[in-house]
Amino acid sequence: MSIWRYSHFTLAVSSFLFIIIASITGIILVFEPISNQLKPYAISDVSDISVGEMVVVLQEEYEEVISVERNRENFVIASVITKAGASQTIYIHPKTGKKIGEVVEKATIFKFATSLHRSLFLKSTGRFIVGFVSFLLFLITISGMLLILKRQGGFKKFFSNISKENFYQFSHVAFGRLFLIPLLIITVTGVYLSLEKFNLLPKHKTKHVIDFDGLNSAPKRTIAEFEIFNSTKLSEFRKIEFPFSSDVEDYFLLELKNKEITVNQITGEVLSEVYYPFSKLISYYSLLLHTGQGSIFWSIILLLASIVTLYFIYSGFAMTFERIKGKTKNRFSRDESEIVLLVGSENGSTRSYGKMLYKALLNEGKRVFITDLNKYASYEKMKYVIVLTATYGEGESPANGSNFLELIKKKNNHPFQFSVVAFGSLSYPKFCQFGIDVQSALEQKENATELLPLHKINNKSFEAFSKWTQELNDKLSVNLQLDKRIVSKQQKSFALELSSNVKINNDDTFLLTFDDCKKKYTSGDLLGVYANNQTHERLYSIAKINNTLLLSVRKHEFGLCSTYLNNLQQGESIKAFIKRNPSFHFPKTASKVIMIATGTGIAPFLGMISEQKTTSIDLYFGLRTKKSLELYKDILREDLLDNLYMVYSREANEKRYVQDVIQIQIDTIISNLENGAVIMICGAIAMQNEVFSILEEALSKRNQALSFYEKRKQILVDCY
Repeated sequence: MSIWRYSHFTLAVSSFLFIIIASITGIILVFEPISNQLKPYAISDVSDISVGEMVVVLQEEYEEVISVERNRENFVIASVITKAGASQTIYIHPKTGKKIGEVVEKATIFKFATSLHRSLFLKSTGRFIVGFVSFLLFLITISGMLLILKRQGGFKKFFSNISKENFYQFSHVAFGRLFLIPLLIITVTGVYLSLEKFNLLPKHKTKHVIDFDGLNSAPKRTIAEFEIFNSTKLSEFRKIEFPFSSDVEDYFLLELKNKEITVNQITGEVLSEVYYPFSKLISYYSLLLHTGQGSIFWSIILLLASIVTLYFIYSGFAMTFERIKGKTKNRFSRDESEIVLLVGSENGSTRSYGKMLYKALLNEGKRVFITDLNKYASYEKMKYVIVLTATYGEGESPANGSNFLELIKKKNNHPFQFSVVAFGSLSYPKFCQFGIDVQSALEQKENATELLPLHKINNKSFEAFSKWTQELNDKLSVNLQLDKRIVSKQQKSFALELSSNVKINNDDTFLLTFDDCKKKYTSGDLLGVYANNQTHERLYSIAKINNTLLLSVRKHEFGLCSTYLNNLQQGESIKAFIKRNPSFHFPKTASKVIMIATGTGIAPFLGMISEQKTTSIDLYFGLRTKKSLELYKDILREDLLDNLYMVYSREANEKRYVQDVIQIQIDTIISNLENGAVIMICGAIAMQNEVFSILEEALSKRNQALSFYEKRKQILVDCY
């Protein structure tokens, strides 16, 4: 683990029980200020009422007024003696002086939760524990923030898109960013209030110095004429204590938000004025911010933050369990294995792919040893090194691969062949950068030979990994069977009946249509198909044309799912599910859409083109031969396109690829991009990489970056 992840994890493990208690009691206590604000005692228009108005009506309403206080809930509480001689402490309305309710005692559940929240029923010991746990939670929040910064690539990218590697990881980071400020406020105020309870902060005692000589020199005034009372609004007011007698030495004591004032009861003259120190103001606002008193809005934020804290504990342990679960026990020792499988994983998802490959190799009778990148060593019988690695943050290594680039230089092995599979996300500018670095380091090693070219995988695509596995099968003369259940759960499926006959062209490509799909879907979504009761699915991009679901599939010689679909007859049903793919839907506000497709990648575009009537669309479509186009001629609506650029890679007189045409027209394409156009790419990942290289080169000449347009969702990709 990295030091920050280790710190984050250790702090969480050591304090999670206390944090659970604090969060649950916090959830309960938040309902007290919320319920108080819904009671009729809360006065909302305090800025319109002056202290003078309130004092006058109170003295008219009661025989004697002892004190009046506005608490943190905006309840005005008066201690009075009624004209009948009864002593009362009541809620009053400051504008009328009338009693509006009896002072209500705190509910039992709130008393219980308060004691548990503050001290765990352990008095001073409990207060110390709670304060210490608040500090630990503060450190957890800080270490979590640093992990997000490292993951996202710095402060500027703190709120940029999060790679959706798995649900727990995504939600943990997303909620962490959203509730960072509330959690910092909760923890800092919690620590401060605990320190205050233990008298570890400077205390201030307000002391008034009054010169009583000459107090009768000013003319006598009525309270209604007291300037200080009339100029002070209840929004600034906290408390007023009335004089005990009519003696000139007794005075009004007026407490405001930021100061305390003594007032001559005869003349209304201000006798002394003492401003509160900063520490007293911090104490006041710390309690408000920590409890949510007086604000339903802030109370709701505290409620959500407490709930999210419980979720952090759950999701954090779930991610930890995934990492631990992903570790594999080796059947063979490192010195008797011919294949060494090295895994670089930050959150455990890449490790699960390593485990899947490890088991597939074992099932083929191979002696294989799996370990972390940082544990790379010398191996006696090693013939092949296979590296599966993620990239972390801004092109950095995952935590368990931080030393690998140095180890590969130091450790000597007899000649071996290597293959690197890099996992990453196109939402990050340095896509698969660490995998590229590993590839480069192995290429520079004298006794290392490339077995397969560097293979990049976007968003843990099982299909892309399967494609690489097929290439590995040829090199190792094996037939690896991947158990997808190791890396993902099987989706709930439904039956989908085939409507039209299969049409196959010279490219072994065919179309399937389904008229009776009951599920909601959009062109660009994915259809997951389970072939012959297989446990893992094959995903196909789908088109929606007049409420008909359409697939374009290429039949591979040994393709299990493509062969299964090719053999389907009209009226037969398949076991399938719809996977939403909102990141590849037709943009609603683009000035222009530039579609780039090869082969069966045309499928989602067929639906998008048929549905759009107003948006300007250019289509670059690469096929093998002109005859290949016959499969789509009745579906492809050329009349709805501004421009159609057909490219054929195997025609005798015009052999070229779609990226060749992109290169020729790159200036026009970049100009459209700068004016708000969206580029959509669907097809082979090799084509996508070529197109990206052309775009990056052209943009760099204009001092621009491809990542800028990716973040603005002007580059949409669905490649495999």
